[in-house]
Amino acid sequence: MSNHDRKLRLGAFLQATGHHVSAWLHPDAQADAGHNLEHYKQVVQTAERGKFDMVFVADSPGGYADFTDEATFKQNAKAAHFEPITLWSALSQVTERIGFVATSTTTYEDPYTTARKFASLDWISGGRAGWNVVTTGADVSANFSKPAHLEHARRYDRAEEYIDVVKGLWDSYEDDAFVRDRDAGVYLDTDKFHLLAHEGEHFQVRGPLNIARSPQGYPVIVQAGASEPGRELAARTAEVIFTANLILADAQEFYADIKARLPRYGRRAEDLLVMPGIFPVLGGTEAEAATRYEALQSLVHPSIAWGILRRHYQGIDLSGYALDDIAPPLPNDTNGSKSRLKLVSDLIERDRPTLRQLYRQVSTARGHLTSVGTPEQIADVIQTWFEQGAADGFNIMPPILPTGLTDFVDQVVPILQRRGLFRAEYEGQTLRENLGLRRPENGLKSRARTAVSPEAIGAHA
Repeated sequence: MSNHDRKLRLGAFLQATGHHVSAWLHPDAQADAGHNLEHYKQVVQTAERGKFDMVFVADSPGGYADFTDEATFKQNAKAAHFEPITLWSALSQVTERIGFVATSTTTYEDPYTTARKFASLDWISGGRAGWNVVTTGADVSANFSKPAHLEHARRYDRAEEYIDVVKGLWDSYEDDAFVRDRDAGVYLDTDKFHLLAHEGEHFQVRGPLNIARSPQGYPVIVQAGASEPGRELAARTAEVIFTANLILADAQEFYADIKARLPRYGRRAEDLLVMPGIFPVLGGTEAEAATRYEALQSLVHPSIAWGILRRHYQGIDLSGYALDDIAPPLPNDTNGSKSRLKLVSDLIERDRPTLRQLYRQVSTARGHLTSVGTPEQIADVIQTWFEQGAADGFNIMPPILPTGLTDFVDQVVPILQRRGLFRAEYEGQTLRENLGLRRPENGLKSRARTAVSPEAIGAHA
């Protein structure tokens, strides 16, 4: 694909009330958004009106807050929100083209269940499902009868095998296996059935999946890891990677590194789309945008500010610091997100912020790019990163919902369209088609077919 033909990809990265840590306090926010289906319906339909490729919700299998930190916990708007597959199944029925990406963890869920529910979402949505693969940095082992949270390297070892199992299960049947021939009395062509029979270090999964191969072949596979094992996993398996970068040079380094890893897995540059997050604060003038940004930051209660800092400085006593002191170095290791630790550590080393400046930076986009300005200035940033080897598209992170997304769709998208960077209409029906991604071949079809008895196959009629 030539640079002339290349088009920007856009996703709407949704947090219920918005991405700012205190978004729910803003008068424009829907305070009960986490449990409000009509709110999500409005937001998703706005994204589709803007011709976005996808909507995405981050998710964790456990609570986001440390409930022992009472001051922070009682102000935490992320403590209650819908499970994403359930939510997207409902909203796929009130939309036509936009894709739905949901998070599911390889650390705390089972690959068979994951394969089944995403194949189901792909059928329910007519081929618009995507799986955001995460290894889960937060320790939620107490919710899953686990003795302890897996170490970082072990989580990625498990994820490698997990993804292979899920893809194998998605290939249980060829696309035309279910003939449903009433005259012949044949429901399933057993020559087009493939038993996975996986025996690995982490999983023993016989198969088959009890759902037909989905409209896209596989739901689109999305990842967000930027650590070394995260990059390698993405290069081998992902089709979209969500990333966080604060400056153009870092984004270009990441983009070039990820693309350079693809050939050794037999993949092309266009087989993996890099989509950084951007937190846009819009105003009719620069001054108006700056005023809106400061109004958002004024919502951060001091207890929330210190809670943000304590989460980054785990194991370090901050009681002797004031907010206007220079931020000390972060701990040099974590069993959580190593890529986010590095990003914030680099920020501290590069900019030497005070603790106040640090929490203000991460209270907005949590290490993603924050851009404050007019619609034209926001479009300029997006165009620069897109054209200078830093991004294939962006995950838009509205500060406040629903107004932040509405403003972006009404004010920035038309500029991107006029510049010839972004579509005026959807190109296809499925998420893969709109992203320009190839439909995967059935990986089990090429293997020698396993002879199975009717008893082994089970009752599929």
